[in-house]
Amino acid sequence: MISLLENIFSVLVMTEFILGIFANGFIALVNYSDWVKRQKLSYADGILTALAASRIGLLWLTVFNWFANLFNPALYSSEVRIIVSTAWLVSHHICLWLATSLSILYFLKIANFSCLLFLHLKWKAKRVVIIILLGNLFLLISQLSVFNVEIKMEMNEYEGNITWKSNMRDIVYFSSMTIFMLANIIPFAISLTALLLLIFSLWKHLKKMQLSVKGSQDPSTKVHVRALQIVISFLLLFVVYFLAQIMSTWSSKTLQKKFVLMLSEVLGIIYSSTHSFILIWGNKKLRLAFLSLLWQLRCWLKERK
Repeated sequence: MISLLENIFSVLVMTEFILGIFANGFIALVNYSDWVKRQKLSYADGILTALAASRIGLLWLTVFNWFANLFNPALYSSEVRIIVSTAWLVSHHICLWLATSLSILYFLKIANFSCLLFLHLKWKAKRVVIIILLGNLFLLISQLSVFNVEIKMEMNEYEGNITWKSNMRDIVYFSSMTIFMLANIIPFAISLTALLLLIFSLWKHLKKMQLSVKGSQDPSTKVHVRALQIVISFLLLFVVYFLAQIMSTWSSKTLQKKFVLMLSEVLGIIYSSTHSFILIWGNKKLRLAFLSLLWQLRCWLKERK
């Protein structure tokens, strides 16, 4: 029988799922429509669209795993669980690095430094992002390899020398946690560095504008501030998401506390849905399209009355 706590968490999960599907679907649809009209799409919009599509997949996997475990764990076979876990791992990795790439792209396009290295990276911004996206595939392959070893060990749990298998299980678990930490800390450190450099760039810009009549209302300052808002929100939500994953791993490996596991999944799904709305509000084209949609919805509701 489902408890009151499970019902509350299920309502939260479904609410965030619906909001997340709407926000990410909206981003993908607006950018697709723009691409159809103009036959071209900016690099930032391309990353946004890919991020939205991957988050839709991540949300579906998370909700499927939630309700399968909650309502029908007996029929949630090990084969299906392995497929869902592998797909979740890949989706999570893609979402994380696409969001990180977006932070890097904002930094390279908006920040203003006279350093030759920065100017070279700014000129080659697209290539820098592509190299980062391709380079992190090593971490994804490492995660999938360790995950595959864990699966094989679980399937052959009662075969072979027990002491040797226990030692191997500890080694594999340590390797899995190490790769997991690296795969999450590295993009966080990159985004944090981009944030700090953006703040420094804004500070330098404001110093130059101190004697200007425009003050803090010039376009460059506004762009800096909007980019900072997006990157800061991503980092704050990512910290919550990262802690949720640690809680989930810690709970499943040691305490087996159902409450901690459910809370971690709820916090995890909040990241994927909430950050998408922040991206909509931080992008002028998406923001105007969203406001237009709200206005049309308001007019439609008035007509029905």
